[in-house]
Amino acid sequence: MAKIFKKIIEAIEDGEIEEVVELVEEALEDEEEPTDIMNKGLIEGMNVVGELFKEGELFVPEVLMSANAMEAGMELIRPYLKADDVKVAGKIIFCTVEGDLHDIGKKLCVMMLEGAGYEVVDLGVDVGVSQIIDAVKEHSPDLVAMSAMLTTTMVTMDQTVEALKENGLDAGVKVMVGGAPLSGDYAAGISANYSEDAITCVELADRLMA
Repeated sequence: MAKIFKKIIEAIEDGEIEEVVELVEEALEDEEEPTDIMNKGLIEGMNVVGELFKEGELFVPEVLMSANAMEAGMELIRPYLKADDVKVAGKIIFCTVEGDLHDIGKKLCVMMLEGAGYEVVDLGVDVGVSQIIDAVKEHSPDLVAMSAMLTTTMVTMDQTVEALKENGLDAGVKVMVGGAPLSGDYAAGISANYSEDAITCVELADRLMA
């Protein structure tokens, strides 16, 4: 692995936005392939961060800093990436459900998924069933991901799964759910798939897309 990629990985691990930007610019000047900068530097850096988070060595604020650093690097190389160079892992619609304004968990998941090569359509917070169904019809995603931090808002998840069936959209779309009040049993009960946190969110998406 080129030395510059190792430096990018370390800078992402440290959440150093300015350093990541400088290193990506340096790599581009040295005519490194943009896809290599993305895969061997930026995405690999987030993979390392993900493992450290899973092991309890990093916490949510630090992971958010790393994700922001990765995103800053991605912004620089996006103009250089040709569509046929980048293999999209899958398309995901993501939202926090109606009545719920919590955003940090969703934002972290979205960043981690984008870092893993997914195209994410972020609908934002306080998103109702009809908005989700309209987005599925418009974007034809592989996955629908919903987040809730309040027990009272979880019902939207069940209603969304039912609405997908009623609209004949359930065959091509798999549903992911997560958030503090949720459990694997709840997810199974509504025919969805449970993700415990942002790291397992990516692992779950990968499994569902396999």
